[in-house]
Amino acid sequence: MWKGNCPAGDQEAAIEGPGGELGGPGNWGLEDAPGLLARASLPVMLPWPLPLASSALTLLLGALTSLFLWYCYRLGSQDIQALGAGSQAGGVSGGPRGCPEVGRPGPRSPGEPGEGPRAEGLVSRRLRAYARRYSWAGMGRVRRAAQGGPGPGGGPGVLGIQRPGLFFLPDLPSAPFVPRDAQRHDVELLESSFPAILRDFGAVSWDFSGTTPLPRGWSPPLAPGCYQLLLYQAGRCQPSNCRRCPGAYRALRGLRSFMSANTFGNAGFSVLLPGARLEGRCGPTNARVRCHLVFSGHNIFVCGAEDQTRDACMPGVKIPSGCELVVGGEPQCWAEGHCLLVDDSFLYTVAHNGSPEDGPRVVFIVDLWHPNVAGAERQALDFVFAPDP
Repeated sequence: MWKGNCPAGDQEAAIEGPGGELGGPGNWGLEDAPGLLARASLPVMLPWPLPLASSALTLLLGALTSLFLWYCYRLGSQDIQALGAGSQAGGVSGGPRGCPEVGRPGPRSPGEPGEGPRAEGLVSRRLRAYARRYSWAGMGRVRRAAQGGPGPGGGPGVLGIQRPGLFFLPDLPSAPFVPRDAQRHDVELLESSFPAILRDFGAVSWDFSGTTPLPRGWSPPLAPGCYQLLLYQAGRCQPSNCRRCPGAYRALRGLRSFMSANTFGNAGFSVLLPGARLEGRCGPTNARVRCHLVFSGHNIFVCGAEDQTRDACMPGVKIPSGCELVVGGEPQCWAEGHCLLVDDSFLYTVAHNGSPEDGPRVVFIVDLWHPNVAGAERQALDFVFAPDP
């Protein structure tokens, strides 16, 4: 048999080759094949025990999975707690100094300070969820508002008299009173529906003296002399009250800018008896304007078109003495059957300082979108501030 030219003592080194790798330099004969096969079948020894490494890797993966699941659980728990706190704090309730004009304007009562990091974090997470589903297009202002700034926890707004309690949308034109032309369609629709809304109020009103049980649909007095009957509360329809007020409900359904699917949106009758007062409060957001369609139980008063102060009001059939509305330090007068658009994110005062013979001041209040909030922003805010399920 032919043999290679390697000495017998060097065959092992020649088989392994330089560096111990198979296939190194050397010459072999056919009789060397069994030895080569035997060496090739030897197990490859790793520098550390494979079973121990596999166990460590398994433990590491398990720990990372458990940590991830715990983190997801904590995020979900915080969302649920924040939503629950918002629902409880934002119920129809009045503060110690007065009563909100209609319903809960948002997840917190008006005039309260911002909710802090938890609320801001919840808004940011909902906004990111909206962007994943749709797009970030047109969301610049909403994104800045969700990240903080003036508004909740971010300090006062314009000259310290605009302090929305929950959500401040930057770069909106700010004025205590909004021109009627800004929401011309909705203003004209409400004013044309005034007779029907007045009839609805006559069907659900009562003497408000407190000597009779509270009628169905009316909320318990939020403060002495302050009552309300809501058709929409925090973006949710109140079916029984809507059925009792068909004219008002039809008017609401015809509005283009009513915040009907947003927790900031309310609509209904607000009654203020003589002696009742609400002052030093702000609404929850500057993204809405509050429309007042005014009448009173058995009194009316009329203002001239160019007049801006209550003293310039001319008597109509009878003026409830002492009725006043001051928003952002600017007084304004109501006119029977006409709409007044108010940005209630400014500090405001509403009072009825008249005598008991003057009767109540009654306002049909509807929350509309601020005219300078774009359509894409409205859609995003409806998603972020959707009514509680």
